[in-house]
Amino acid sequence: MARRFVTLDVFTDRTLAGNPLAVVLDADGLDGNQMQAIAREFNLSETVFLLKPQEDENRARLRIFTVNHELPFAGHPTVGTAVLLAIRDGVETSTDFVLEESVGLISCHVNVKGPRLGNAIFTVPRIPEIIDDEPMSIEACAQALGLDASDIGFDEYRPVVASAGVPFVCVPLASRSALARISPSAARLIGTFGSEAESVYVFCRDEDGEGDFRARMFGANMGIDEDPATGSAAAAFAAVLLAGEKPADGFHAFDILQGVEMGRPSLVRLGLDVVDGALKAVTIGGGATIVAEGVIHI
Repeated sequence: MARRFVTLDVFTDRTLAGNPLAVVLDADGLDGNQMQAIAREFNLSETVFLLKPQEDENRARLRIFTVNHELPFAGHPTVGTAVLLAIRDGVETSTDFVLEESVGLISCHVNVKGPRLGNAIFTVPRIPEIIDDEPMSIEACAQALGLDASDIGFDEYRPVVASAGVPFVCVPLASRSALARISPSAARLIGTFGSEAESVYVFCRDEDGEGDFRARMFGANMGIDEDPATGSAAAAFAAVLLAGEKPADGFHAFDILQGVEMGRPSLVRLGLDVVDGALKAVTIGGGATIVAEGVIHI
C-alpha cells in the first residue's frame, strides 16, 4: 500500500536548518512494529504517524517514534505536524485545534506564512517539574561531558532531572565556550546518569544576546547522537528556569538557541505563565517549513 509522507525542518523558518521531521500521513492500519521499522528507515530523531482522532472534535492523533522506541510526547513533532496540518487544511492566516498524543490532549495555535511555511505554539499538556532533586556530583557531570568542574553551574543553577512527560538531566554550564567544548561518550553518560542518560540537556546563558539561553541535547541510547532542537527538553527546562530565575507572576518568554554547533541552528520559544510563584502553564513555539514529499510502499 502506498502511504504518503512529508518531511519538514522544524524550529526554523528556512530549509536545511532546524530539526528534520518525517510525517507519515496515511498511518491508519499500521501496527507499532511497522511504525518503528519506518521510523528506523527515515533515521531521523523522530517520525510522526498521523491517525484519525479518537474524538471527532480533535484534529488528529499522533504516534511519535525515535529510531529505537515510541515517545509519549515530543516538541518538534508537535510543532511540525501542527504547521503541516494547517497548510494541508488550506488555512490562509491562523487556526486553532487540538492534537491527541499519548501524553494527553495538546492545544495548538498555528500561523500560516506561505504555502510551505508557518509557525505553531502549543500548550504543554503536563506542568513541568523537577523530579529528582538529589544533588548530583559536579565532578561526575564534568567528567561525563568531557569538561572541567569549573565549567559546571552558574548563578543558582545546578544539575537536576526535570520532566514535562519525558525526563531530562539538565546540566547548567558556566559559559558558551564550555557548551562548545563538550565531548561526551555514551559510556560516560550512562556511568554518571544511569537510566536517565538517554536524555542529557546542557544549557548556558547566551552571551551574544541572540537569545536568552543556548542548549545542546545528547542521547546515549541513540549512540551519543546530538539533537538539533528538543521541544520536550525545553518544556522540562521550564521547571529549571522557574527555580533558577524565580520570575515574578505573569507571562515570561525565553528564546533558546540549539543546534548551532551541529550546523542546524534552531530557535525554540518557551513561554512560562507564573501564578503565585508556580507554573500555571507552559508553551512551546517555533517555525516549520516543508522540505519534501513522497510515498512509502508498505
